[in-house]
Amino acid sequence: MRLRTIMLLTALTSAAAAAPPAPAGTSPTADRKPGDYPLTADSLPQPNVPKGKLEGPFEFRSHIIANTVRRYWIYVPAQYKPEKPASLLVFQDGQRATNPEGSLRVPQVLENLIAKGAIPVTIGVFITPGNTIKPGPGGDKYPDDLGMKNPDHRAQEYDALDDTYARFLTEEMLPEVAKRYRLSEDPEQHAIGGTSSGAICAFTVAWQRPNAFRKVISMIGSYTSIGFKPAQNGQPLVPGGDLYPGLIRKSPLRPMKIFLQDGSNDLNNEHGNWFLANQQMLSALEWANAEADRKQTPGPRYQVNHVWGDGAHSDQHGGSLLPEILRWMWQK
Repeated sequence: MRLRTIMLLTALTSAAAAAPPAPAGTSPTADRKPGDYPLTADSLPQPNVPKGKLEGPFEFRSHIIANTVRRYWIYVPAQYKPEKPASLLVFQDGQRATNPEGSLRVPQVLENLIAKGAIPVTIGVFITPGNTIKPGPGGDKYPDDLGMKNPDHRAQEYDALDDTYARFLTEEMLPEVAKRYRLSEDPEQHAIGGTSSGAICAFTVAWQRPNAFRKVISMIGSYTSIGFKPAQNGQPLVPGGDLYPGLIRKSPLRPMKIFLQDGSNDLNNEHGNWFLANQQMLSALEWANAEADRKQTPGPRYQVNHVWGDGAHSDQHGGSLLPEILRWMWQK
């Protein structure tokens, strides 16, 4: 795909431009190590760019995902006007997505791209996984000492293939945000993203609710068996995310636009091989399109793009690509 090649070249060119000068007689990338992907200017504060506001963290207790408490933040761009509904980006693991010193820095990327007119005016909603409510004083509060670490209910929410998290998001969380801000009702203006288990969570939301989300940003996605539970004690088998390539091949196509990023040094453990799993996802999506074309099946086709690198299980490469990913997501 021409676009895929352009994006990869853009990422590599940006990385080289951001690198320090090389010693005389050496290649500009001679000191680069696998997984080194510097942020570009679009991820850094820029002069003369109107400053939006990051509100939060707020606490939220779900009825759908019972006995949990989580935090969320809302990014509101300076260009937002209540009379015009905004586009929407939801990002999982909100504590890391909003970290101004982290690899993703999503609010800053939104701020810069909106100012350039590269993407529409977009409200960002950044949500942590739930943490289990504990008995006793203060047990219903989100722990202050978690910092960037994972809350204890993350795998149950993010790695499940059912619609529980999609229901939480569409029936509870977004209506809460809509009490303050007007959001577009057009699913084509709704993007959802994440990294690792947050990425498969984002994919599952769009898979389960394409009438609510049609754009998926998947970085180092955990399309592996983390959520798998064998049948036992009268309970049925629960599949893991490694089922998705087969589901994609055997299910009706959904109107989804998907970006996949992963690295050749990603995890390989008892749950699966992340890089192979992401390649299987790409292969399944592309095959489903080709098969629908062969059969002249009417209806949607997957819009899919990807960049593979040499990183490990890290947000660094995805963070460096994020500005280009968002441009592509809203490109018509």
